[in-house]
Amino acid sequence: MSTAVRTTRGLLLRGLRRWADRASIYLPVALMGLVALATWWLARSTPEYKGVDAPRVARHEPDYFMRGFSVRTFDAQGRLKSEVTGAEIRHYPDTDTLEIDRAQMKSYNPQGALTTATADRALSNGDGSEVQLFGNARVLRESSGGDQPPLEFRSEFLHAFLNEERVKSHKPVTLTRGAERFSAESMEFDNLGRLLKLDGRVRAQLVPPGARVEAAQ
Repeated sequence: MSTAVRTTRGLLLRGLRRWADRASIYLPVALMGLVALATWWLARSTPEYKGVDAPRVARHEPDYFMRGFSVRTFDAQGRLKSEVTGAEIRHYPDTDTLEIDRAQMKSYNPQGALTTATADRALSNGDGSEVQLFGNARVLRESSGGDQPPLEFRSEFLHAFLNEERVKSHKPVTLTRGAERFSAESMEFDNLGRLLKLDGRVRAQLVPPGARVEAAQ
């Protein structure tokens, strides 16, 4: 091999070693650059996580209303359980309550006894088992036969629990049972428990059994 060839080969080998040495210096920097570029690309490509939206606070606004309505519910045997009618009804989803103008509600207990509630305005829970009556409030439990005469409550406010057959009021109230009449400043009545509680100034008109009652002229 000639001296020129050996010299050229030696120069080439030394050049390759220098390139390799330089490459070994810059390779980590290049790799770090690639990693940084890949990270930036992933950050740009990954959808932004916005998190779970905070639950909205429900406003006390009706989500539906009906005018001149009539709603009936039936038990499992198909018997009429309750009926609600009125001039207008509004449902409030935040409290699951119904507000009724010129309300009239009818409810039948398992024995078939009818209880009717009327008022200028009524506020009821979702299933109609609890009703607050405002203005000219009246609850009438009709006679179920036997020795149970009709029972009527009148007040500017009555709170009726129809399934439990309870009525109460913190305002003056008048109770009429057959020919007997009671009035008080507040009242709690439990028909199933046979309990009547009258508070404040109480007046009563009691009729002895067999007595004849005449209406005043």
